[in-house]
Amino acid sequence: QVQLVESGGGLVQAGDSLRLSCAASGRTFSSYTMGWFRQAPGQERDFVAAITRSAGSTYYADSVKGRFTISRDNAKNTVWLQMNSLKPQDTAVYYCAAGVGIYLRSAGQYNYWGQGTQVTVSS
Repeated sequence: QVQLVESGGGLVQAGDSLRLSCAASGRTFSSYTMGWFRQAPGQERDFVAAITRSAGSTYYADSVKGRFTISRDNAKNTVWLQMNSLKPQDTAVYYCAAGVGIYLRSAGQYNYWGQGTQVTVSS
């Protein structure tokens, strides 16, 4: 069992940066691939980024590639999403997720989810 708690969301202007954090409980954090997803009002939950268990590989949605960076520290049971050059279209609730599946870009592969943190980017 893994419990995830996101933090770091807020209201920013276009071009600003934010760093989201996701703190995980439990002693098996390093066993999970970690992902970030986002969901805008009326939209489906979309993949943003993922990082493998040992942080050996990272994956990004095309819409955030070059602007967002996912990282993790297994000793701290924490995963981060550094978001730079934010755009109004990045506005959404951002969710942290933990899973063991191989299709890292699919929400269905993740077993545990946080409650989400709101990111709002004004133009």
